[in-house]
Amino acid sequence: MSFTPPEHIQHILDNLPAIPGVYLHKDRQGKIIYVGKSVNLRQRVRSYFQNSVDNPKTQRLRRDIADIEIITTDSELEALLLEMTLIKKHRPHYNALLKDDKRYPYIKVHWQDPYPKVTVTRRMLRDGGRYFGPYTSVWAVQQTLEMLRRIFPYLTCDRTITGQDERACLYYDIKLCNGPCIGAVNQAEYRHMIQQLMDFLNGRSEHIARDVEKKMTAAAEDLDFEKAALYRDQLKAIQQVVAKQKVIAAANTDQDVVAFAREQGDACVQIFFIRHGKLIGREYFLLEGTDGEADGDILHDFLTQFYDEAAHVPKEVLLPNEVDEARIIEQWLRQKRGTKVSIQVPQRGKKRELVQMAAKNAGDTLATLRQQWAADRSKHVQAISELQEALKLSSPPSRIECYDISHTQGKFPVGSMVVFVQGAPRKSDYRRFNVQTVGNDDYGAMKEVLTRRFQRYMDASAGELHDPSQIGQPRQETAWAILPDLLIVDGGKGQLAVAVEVLQAFGLQENVPVVGLAKQEEELFLPGQSSSVYLSRRAQALYLVQRVRDEAHRFANEGHRQRRGKAGVASILDSIPGVGPRRRKLLLEQFGSLEDIRQATVEELASVPGVPYAVAAAIKAHLA
Repeated sequence: MSFTPPEHIQHILDNLPAIPGVYLHKDRQGKIIYVGKSVNLRQRVRSYFQNSVDNPKTQRLRRDIADIEIITTDSELEALLLEMTLIKKHRPHYNALLKDDKRYPYIKVHWQDPYPKVTVTRRMLRDGGRYFGPYTSVWAVQQTLEMLRRIFPYLTCDRTITGQDERACLYYDIKLCNGPCIGAVNQAEYRHMIQQLMDFLNGRSEHIARDVEKKMTAAAEDLDFEKAALYRDQLKAIQQVVAKQKVIAAANTDQDVVAFAREQGDACVQIFFIRHGKLIGREYFLLEGTDGEADGDILHDFLTQFYDEAAHVPKEVLLPNEVDEARIIEQWLRQKRGTKVSIQVPQRGKKRELVQMAAKNAGDTLATLRQQWAADRSKHVQAISELQEALKLSSPPSRIECYDISHTQGKFPVGSMVVFVQGAPRKSDYRRFNVQTVGNDDYGAMKEVLTRRFQRYMDASAGELHDPSQIGQPRQETAWAILPDLLIVDGGKGQLAVAVEVLQAFGLQENVPVVGLAKQEEELFLPGQSSSVYLSRRAQALYLVQRVRDEAHRFANEGHRQRRGKAGVASILDSIPGVGPRRRKLLLEQFGSLEDIRQATVEELASVPGVPYAVAAAIKAHLA
């Protein structure tokens, strides 16, 4: 099929330079929908508009392109770095992305402190700490730390360690802390233990086991049987973990093995971490937006996104097939590691077997996940049916809209609209409203939000939100043009009355069933009924309502934080009890931005000199 780009796009194509750089495809709203790079911008960008393009994803993309921006660079490596930065910032719709716009958890050893603690964080900072990860499961990280603490009883309290305290805490009594606060160990001994913990996380466990065994034997010879028993228990814990760490390569091997499986648009990447010849762990990551992507492109996108956040870059990365610009990626990884990094596609031998094993694991994981997703869809059908019956609706509530309001003492109020279709969130239909007419008035804010929403519905019905002449333009009014099968407002009878009033004003009270969801007992209020509806504690309908409500709450809070952030970092931090100009400066120097402060844990905030734990807790509560 012949495709002729619009005149202004053709003008851009005719004037593209044949040099390295990054290109940004934008839609009619100016939103970046794809970011790419090339050693030859002219050749690469023009390829999207050739008649020979038969990739459905590329065909959809070029129909949505309304503008093209290019940024030239001096080298391919600069283009790669810029592409990664822009993808992370804008998360374009047509790029293949690590699923879930969230930060993965890391284990952090606060090595910069005299007596380092070990915590879980979702953000790596250049603060002298040592990081391990990323991991895909917080639960798995907590399990790892629980095991490590039995072997290496590290600090978790916020005491200032002088070694002069009269009494230790309970953790010392139950052997989960070695008591530096009372001088049971000195600073050098404590830091040596933490160094062993880091060695353990890196797969170096033999010397640790030998050291513990020697101490156990010495304690037994000295007839200190209590201490010998302690070392015996630590040795058992070490052996339990080491038994799971299979030796699969030479002792000096430092490798990541990457492979993936894909099915019907879903892609699962499995990565094995081999340190000092041992398989010390494995993680899987899901990618979205991979439909129509070549295998090499999926690997390329995963490598750049994963290692941009990884705490460790290995000497070797083993892949199942070649990726474009592998040498450029190697050059980038070498900069991050500080020494040579090799990307290999093994064809035979032990390395090939490792890649095949990772691929099989990826396939098994994806199959399991798809079964879980299918089961979830079955639960969604059940939840919708139960909700229809409980609320006596004339039809199943396939499309549910929920609304919530977020503000801080009436300042910067934001309303959220979240949409669930067939029991699953449809994030493309989410909308936020910056409330303009009221301040500290939840009812007034809800009235404004619902009025604006249904006014948009009336406008869409009248055809005022879409120009059919805009060929290739996505129909942006979809979220407005469809009425919900069930409208939920977060609140009790007062919020419900506001919703009913708005629906009546637009003549929609017969078209849109509405309920109010009380926060405390999670009871549902219906118009004209004095008694509320309680859903069974184990009903799928209740789980669905809770997910919808929680998502509306999260989305409103996120919008409120963004609006509040635009009002100025200083005013936000200064409004927190205990934070003045000096502490505000210390926090910004340590974390760099308000968002980084918000993402930090209470422990990380309290680690800033001059910020007491109580103030750190207040900061976390205020910015949550």
